[in-house]
Amino acid sequence: MTKLLEATNLGKNFSQHIAVSDINIHLCRGEVLGFLGPNGAGKSTTMKMLSGNLAPTHGQILINGIDLLEQPKSAKVHMGYLPETPPLYSELTVREFLTFCGRLKQLTKQSLQSAVDKVIERCGLGDVQHRLIGQLSKGFQQRVGIAQAIVHHPAVVILDEPTSGLDPIQIREIRHLIREVADEHSVILSTHILPEVQMLCDRVQIIAHGALLFSDTIDALSTHMHASSVQVQLANAPTVDELSAIDGVVAIQTIADSTFRLHYQPENDPTEQLVSQAVTKGWQLRQLIADTHSLEDVFMKIVQREDASKDA
Repeated sequence: MTKLLEATNLGKNFSQHIAVSDINIHLCRGEVLGFLGPNGAGKSTTMKMLSGNLAPTHGQILINGIDLLEQPKSAKVHMGYLPETPPLYSELTVREFLTFCGRLKQLTKQSLQSAVDKVIERCGLGDVQHRLIGQLSKGFQQRVGIAQAIVHHPAVVILDEPTSGLDPIQIREIRHLIREVADEHSVILSTHILPEVQMLCDRVQIIAHGALLFSDTIDALSTHMHASSVQVQLANAPTVDELSAIDGVVAIQTIADSTFRLHYQPENDPTEQLVSQAVTKGWQLRQLIADTHSLEDVFMKIVQREDASKDA
């Protein structure tokens, strides 16, 4: 697949403090990449470097094949950026501001008007296009921020904490808008809000203490860090030793006299053998429930593992 953004060995130091350490990021056409991490992990610093607003200490950034550090103007033509605090001019109307942004993005006079019309419609700003930005709600201001990032139809759109400070209704509306934006653009979404990653992203990269800890698909993330488990209730319960003898079982937790949690590695699921033995040995299987693990569980395990390695 075509890589529209590629950052290699990207790092940033502030005096003696290492904010970001040798991370690699790539974004392919049509992807939504979730850039995930706790507050202070280095997410915003990375987004500022990727967008050309902060010079890295070392590393290379290519936007649509163009070196951002060597040819910043040419590279930024292919990029849209929404920082955590949208760069809005409160004394301008929505249409005036987006027209101004289009000119900054070097849209021609012939294409400027149609581009502004399209982005106003796409971002649901038609009813407020002639209102001053300073008079708009936080949710509509965020829509204007997204609109300025995509007015020139860039290949790559970088969104840094796009739902920060919004109420639940506004968050839902902005998430829907981001999903629509992703239909025509490749998107990097920086956030610490886990549901956004699950709802919007194809892949995820996790950063903590400035280091990249994980990079894979959402599905791979959910199975990467832990052994799986199944909860079983047996009316005629066997001994723990009998359950432990089932191939694949690595640990057993007794929940009640007849209820157990069997832990196993994902590649060696003992469920089929468990059911078979329950029938042949008369254990009287009453309940079999596969335990599920949320993205939050997996995320915390990854971050905590990094913290433990630093303390060791």
